[in-house]
Amino acid sequence: MVISLEPIIYGLIFVGVLALVQGIYLTVFGRSISLNNRINRRLEMLEKGAGREQVLEQLRKEMSQHMKSRSIPLYSILADKAQKANIAFTPQQLIMVMGVLTVVAYIGLTFGTSASLPVRVGVSVIMGVGAVYVWVNNTAKKRLSLMEEQLPDAVELMVRSLRVGHPFSSALSIVAKEVADPLGSEMGVISDEAAYGRDVGEALKAMAERMDMQDLRFLAVAVTIQQQSGGNLAEILHGLAQVIRARFRLFRRVNAITAEAKWSGMFLSVFPLGALVMINVIDPNYYDEVKETAAFIPACLVVAGFLVANIFVMKSLVNIKV
Repeated sequence: MVISLEPIIYGLIFVGVLALVQGIYLTVFGRSISLNNRINRRLEMLEKGAGREQVLEQLRKEMSQHMKSRSIPLYSILADKAQKANIAFTPQQLIMVMGVLTVVAYIGLTFGTSASLPVRVGVSVIMGVGAVYVWVNNTAKKRLSLMEEQLPDAVELMVRSLRVGHPFSSALSIVAKEVADPLGSEMGVISDEAAYGRDVGEALKAMAERMDMQDLRFLAVAVTIQQQSGGNLAEILHGLAQVIRARFRLFRRVNAITAEAKWSGMFLSVFPLGALVMINVIDPNYYDEVKETAAFIPACLVVAGFLVANIFVMKSLVNIKV
């Protein structure tokens, strides 16, 4: 029995390319760009000697650059997720990274496999583009999850600041200094924008729409209503913090209840592909007798269709709106 290692090599090359994306990102922008950094990126840039206006300009550019580049062919698929992930690479740089990773994958496939030239080119392009997409998507999910977790504590910090007599602008500044990324830098930008004359409610609303977060919309609406009609903002935000925490607990409970179904769906989606890879590793000639039959290609297309349909069906079953 001849064991083919090529499927395993394909997987290892993709994992290597995926890790290379993060390595390039941290090399270019430093540790402060990482989501789990204790000191938020805005403060670190200020500590390095950059002016407040310069830091604000840089962060605002990073926050809006991807949505402005939706007109780039095929980039519109990635733009929304890159915006939520707040990727500091410009769209042009991100496309260049895809090209570099494609070349790296091609070199790995050339030395590690015996695939034909068209196969190596096609697979390397898929790996280069796919690795960037997977990385951006995972970064966006992690960033939004961290922001949802940080928001109740940030709102309660605002409440304590307001109760001791600080104005709301000072409360925002305190949050920007005390809260880690990703929320710390976001609130710091709003604080700087307010200092330069922008309406705080408008800035919060723009941030909520950019992040597509319902809890941030609640915060923006609460601040806007208080600005227009008055009232005790500290009490309003205290109630909002309790609502956000209750929603967060409900989200966690729903995730716990649907965890088994999600893993079952993932297993049912991945297992057929894993079984196909293992069959080809153990016995590369297993399908030789049926490859030339007329029903082979239609059968493969039907199976692929069922696998794709399974992914959408399982996602719809566990996608519970809260």
